[in-house]
Amino acid sequence: MVRFTRLFLGVAALLAMSGAQAAQWRLVKDEAGIQVYLQQIPGSSFQAFRGVTRMRVTMPRLLALQDDVSAACAWIHACSEQKLLKHDGDLSWAYSRFHTPWPVQARDSILQVTTTRDADGSVTRTLHGVADYLPLQQGFVRVSKVEGFWSLTPREDEIEVVYQVHSEPGGSVPAWLANSFVVDAPFNTLQGLRQLAEQPYSAQ
Repeated sequence: MVRFTRLFLGVAALLAMSGAQAAQWRLVKDEAGIQVYLQQIPGSSFQAFRGVTRMRVTMPRLLALQDDVSAACAWIHACSEQKLLKHDGDLSWAYSRFHTPWPVQARDSILQVTTTRDADGSVTRTLHGVADYLPLQQGFVRVSKVEGFWSLTPREDEIEVVYQVHSEPGGSVPAWLANSFVVDAPFNTLQGLRQLAEQPYSAQ
């Protein structure tokens, strides 16, 4: 019995190590001050992405850019349209449409965004897909699952920005598109947001 228990624990430890290795983040792009990492998700054909960068901007300015939902397609990768559906305290719901290369059908998604503020001044926006919040729209495939977050952390005179998402795009997606999207989405989104955030502006 003792021998069996030791064997079982040994096998369990190996499986745990294997799982931990499979779940590690891999750096796949480091360019222009933006790092992009990918992670395999058990049971999913699609990888999670994490983009990390720093921006020379104030927290109010950065939050204002993110809160301007209808204008956010200016910096969100592949975004063609976005609108705020509802706002209630620290909760908001947004509808987004994304263009895709031919012949892949365009996607749309609905996110519930929960904003939390910590004592150190950092802000986290948790992203949760709510695919059934609205009826399906003609001409679009609804993204079936989204889980992720934005993490905004003050670092001296900069803000460290982390953008992490895992999604199930629904329908059929070619491997080449899935593989490029998980790199392009965080990189282009962070680059676009940083360019806008660091532009000179006049506070209203």
